[in-house]
Amino acid sequence: MSDAPARPADAGAAAPTRPNAVVAVLAFAGIVVSLMQTLVIPIVPELPKLLDAPASDTAWAVTATLLAAAVATPVVGRLGDMFGKRRMLLVSVVMLVIGSVVCALSDALVPMIVGRALQGLSSGVIPLGISIMRDELPTERLAGATALMSASLGVGGALGLPTAALIADNFDWHILFWSSAAMGLVALVLVTLFVPESRVRTGGRFDAVGAVGMATGLICLLLAISKGADWGWTSGTTLALFVAAVVVLVAWGVFELRTTQPLVDLRTTARRQVLFTNLASIAVGFSMFAMSLVLPQLLQLPTQTGYGLGKSLLTAGLVMAPSGLVMMALAPVSAAVSKAKGPKVTLMIGALIVAAGYGLNIALMSEVWHLVMVSCVIGAGIGFTYGSMPALIMGAVPASETAAANSLNTLMRSIGTSVASAIAGVVLAQMTIDLGGYALPSESGFKTVMAIGAGAALLAFAIASFIPRPRATAVPAAAAPTAAETSAGATSGL
Repeated sequence: MSDAPARPADAGAAAPTRPNAVVAVLAFAGIVVSLMQTLVIPIVPELPKLLDAPASDTAWAVTATLLAAAVATPVVGRLGDMFGKRRMLLVSVVMLVIGSVVCALSDALVPMIVGRALQGLSSGVIPLGISIMRDELPTERLAGATALMSASLGVGGALGLPTAALIADNFDWHILFWSSAAMGLVALVLVTLFVPESRVRTGGRFDAVGAVGMATGLICLLLAISKGADWGWTSGTTLALFVAAVVVLVAWGVFELRTTQPLVDLRTTARRQVLFTNLASIAVGFSMFAMSLVLPQLLQLPTQTGYGLGKSLLTAGLVMAPSGLVMMALAPVSAAVSKAKGPKVTLMIGALIVAAGYGLNIALMSEVWHLVMVSCVIGAGIGFTYGSMPALIMGAVPASETAAANSLNTLMRSIGTSVASAIAGVVLAQMTIDLGGYALPSESGFKTVMAIGAGAALLAFAIASFIPRPRATAVPAAAAPTAAETSAGATSGL
């Protein structure tokens, strides 16, 4: 983010904004990108055989996407504020298509990791889409549209698992990536045709030193979190990465405070509304991912355990899918609550719903319909929380810094999901039963993870209570240009 004054984009052929088309196209692009989260889950156990590599190495097909996304999200957001949000959105989708094609052509480990990293570079699509909506949509459409766009992160993940499982069970595994490339191409064409370029830009100089520093610190932190269980939490490598993350990020913060055009304006980020929204986002991200880790395992564990349901991965995906539909369906409800009571209240309501869902899960986990109900309740809560966060962020930052601010908020959610994966992995690895010589997670282990997920949701509720109430509407009228301004300034090209 930067203090440089915003300037309009270069004049070009005016193109009237079509709000319905813009919202539909951006939401579709968000869903396509979020599908990358669950795309490889059905084939993870088979990757060592498919790629002729050890399991410890093929795990990088997942880790590479996580690390690339963590680095790309804030950087692409800042570049979008500087040079055009639509332009960077198109670049992000192109990275997804290229990465998908590389994976589709891969039969070895290295190209697969490269392709998955390129897919991770597309993660900035959702915060960029939210920022474009702020610039282009009429004020009365903004709350519902941004709630839908924000929810697409969960929608794609929920719908992706059954779709990927269906493809993996019935076709060659390369079809997974050819399919994602095809969807990426569709998104690319639709964005080109229907999404105008924003006139709101900061200009200025890109903070390359800040980008390198932030990338280094985040990679050290997320690498330690994601690989700590494999390497050992007290191993020299893990501890060295944690120490390096602290040192680098502290030094990066000092540098960002002193530079005139920082990658992240830490003074803006420290504003109470932005700070507590981002902290709540970490807790919410944790809660969302805990569900994704627990429910599929419960469904697939053998019935001989006494609590496993012995279902296939496809069935597990179908059980999870309704939660994504619930998130999407509740986007307008979330927007209505935010309009009436403010996005702070929406965030707090969503956190309580998520906590209630985990409470239900602890009590009801013996039937498939129990888990369908639990996933829908938790999905409803996630829909409320994700729908409120863009409004809270945009209500506290200038329009010229929207993409960078939303990207940082998305990064906070990702950090929460990474921490959830690490903690849940430790709990389930320690609390096991023996079944035929195999150690499997115990029922008490699953209930412990659910309790931790509920606790994270309640923590998000507590943090959200410190967010100041807005003096007016959640998203100020100045956040979006008038229809006349949009028509006069939007361009249809890069």
